[in-house]
Amino acid sequence: MKAPNGRVVAITPATFDTPGEAERGFDGLRAGAAELTARITHVRDGIGWIWVIPGSRTLPEVRSSRAYERYATCQNAFRRFVVLLAKQPARELPPRELPSKTVPLRRPDGR
Repeated sequence: MKAPNGRVVAITPATFDTPGEAERGFDGLRAGAAELTARITHVRDGIGWIWVIPGSRTLPEVRSSRAYERYATCQNAFRRFVVLLAKQPARELPPRELPSKTVPLRRPDGR
C-alpha cells in the first residue's frame, strides 16, 4: 500500500494466484480497518521496530514496509496506516477466477 505521496507504507508477504484474490484480500483488510491491532516488535536482523498485523497462517497479514528507530514512531506509523486504509474507497471486485494451469519451466525440447 502506498501513501498519497508515493511512499510504500505497508507490504504483505502473502502471494495471490490472481489479481482478483489480491483485491479481495485488500478489501477485507480495508473493511476491518477499525478493528485492526498490530504487534510491534524488533526487526530480526538490525536495529529498529516494525508493526505486524498477524495473519491466520504463519505469515503476517500485513507489516510495515520499513523499520522505525523508535517504538513510538512505529506506533504512530501504524495509526497512520489504519487511517489511510479506512479512507480507501470500496472497489468493484472482479468475479472469482479459477487458478490458471501451471506452466512448465522447461520447453518441450528439454531446455
